[in-house]
Amino acid sequence: MQDQDSSALDALWTGLYPDLKQLARSRLRRSGGNTLLDTTGLVNDAYLRVAGAGSLREASPGQFLAYAARTMRSVVIDLARERQALRRGGDIDRITLSTAVSDSAAAEDEPLELDRALRQLAEVEPRLSQVVEMRYFGGFTEVEIGAALGVTERTVRRDWEKARLLLKAMLGD
Repeated sequence: MQDQDSSALDALWTGLYPDLKQLARSRLRRSGGNTLLDTTGLVNDAYLRVAGAGSLREASPGQFLAYAARTMRSVVIDLARERQALRRGGDIDRITLSTAVSDSAAAEDEPLELDRALRQLAEVEPRLSQVVEMRYFGGFTEVEIGAALGVTERTVRRDWEKARLLLKAMLGD
C-alpha cells in the first residue's frame, strides 16, 4: 500500500514539477533573497517534507499545489528562523554599542513576522489564511484558488481584501 502511495505521489510530483518550480520561483522572489535556497533546492526540500508526511494519497492537482505552497512557506520560514538564531548567537546575549537597527536584519525578520500574523489569522479565519498562502506564497490566480477551496472567484477576492486588511493591522503597517 505504501508503494502505491509513494508512486502516486511521485507521479503527481513529476506531472506538476514545472508548476512547482514556478511556485518556488514566486516564493523565493517574494522572500527578497532572505534564503540561501535556489528554486530547485526549495522544490526538493518541499518534496522531502511532502513525501515524509504521506497524507496526500488522493489529492487533486489543485489541492496538491496548495499543500506544496504551504510546505514551501514552511521551508522558507524554518530557514529564516535558523538564520535569525545564528545571527543572534543562539542563546548568547550580545550587547552592542549602537541602537540603530540594520535594514538587512529587519528584512530577514519580515518572513517571521508575516508567518506569526498568518498563524494568528488562521486561528480566527482559516480560509483567509489559505487564500493568502495560495495567492501570495503560491502565486495562484483567483480562479485557481476558488477551484482548490471550492468557493467562487468573487468570494476569493473578498477573502483576499479582508485578509490584507487584517494582516496590515496585525503587522502594524
